[in-house]
Amino acid sequence: MNIYKKLLEIQKEVKGLSKDKASHNFEYVTGNKLLSFIKPLMDKHGLILKQEVLSIENTRQDYKTRHGDKSEILSKVMMRFTWIDAETGDTDVNLFGANGQNDWEKGLGSALTYAERYFILKYFHIATDEDDIDNPDRVKKEPTPVKTLALTEDGYNYLIQKGTKQEIETALAIRQMTETQRVELTKKLK
Repeated sequence: MNIYKKLLEIQKEVKGLSKDKASHNFEYVTGNKLLSFIKPLMDKHGLILKQEVLSIENTRQDYKTRHGDKSEILSKVMMRFTWIDAETGDTDVNLFGANGQNDWEKGLGSALTYAERYFILKYFHIATDEDDIDNPDRVKKEPTPVKTLALTEDGYNYLIQKGTKQEIETALAIRQMTETQRVELTKKLK
């Protein structure tokens, strides 16, 4: 079997993955979950994924948050991902770019982690949408009650960014948030 047939076999076996982590109002499939599905298939078919960093560009990012000034490093990486068939030596070479922004020493690591995860997801066309019909882990989620949203920082961030008028009014009625948060949500209603 040539390398492309082996890669196709992996693609056939993974239909979709549900997102298993949330951070900063985004949900995503973690590298651990993805690799727990892909790596056994790579081993089964004798495939290795070689990762090489071709270039790194680091840029200091200074910005303000509601907690004060912040400085981070934005790392932009260009990478080469090479599938190698351990039996035949056949290869499939792919270029891929990614960005990562984090504290001073973590930007590159974030970019590398992001690149690996999204290269594999996109290479095999792995669906990560909760509503994807082919997703074997598909679970219909109930919306988070507004009372819970008003009590957490992530919930407050959601309300400021995407909250409906009714959700914001309900959260304000609960009054279990800081005065600053109440003022910001009231401004958003206007």
